[in-house]
Amino acid sequence: MPLYEHVYLARQDISPQQVETLTGQFKAIITSLGGTVGKTEYWGVKSLAYRIKKNRKAHFTLLNIDAPPAAIAELERQQSINEDILRILTLRVEELEEGPSAQLRKRDDDERSGERRGPGGPRGDRPDRRPRREEGRVEGEIE
Repeated sequence: MPLYEHVYLARQDISPQQVETLTGQFKAIITSLGGTVGKTEYWGVKSLAYRIKKNRKAHFTLLNIDAPPAAIAELERQQSINEDILRILTLRVEELEEGPSAQLRKRDDDERSGERRGPGGPRGDRPDRRPRREEGRVEGEIE
């Protein structure tokens, strides 16, 4: 059977427990149609790049699925009906990634390092500023 990575975004208004309930419902759809869900990852509430249906944030969840195309079609149909789901993305992949996804690894790295990145870049200091030259003079130079 084909392998899929499926990510869905749920409204920020619902609780993480409701997101887990939705994930359970989606898993049931896949298994009832002859597929399996290998890994599920809840990525938490994240800011969106732009508003989607008047929402600025959303709950992100990843599902690794091994199922026939009909099961994926039914899953996407059910999600399009659900008012709590903002967006979905399903990608067919050659193989499923083992272990934590890149998103979870990034979050773990950020938590371990405890670094805050300031406006000056990754070092947190001020950006390099060079004097601007105009007509052979350095700006701010006294004559």
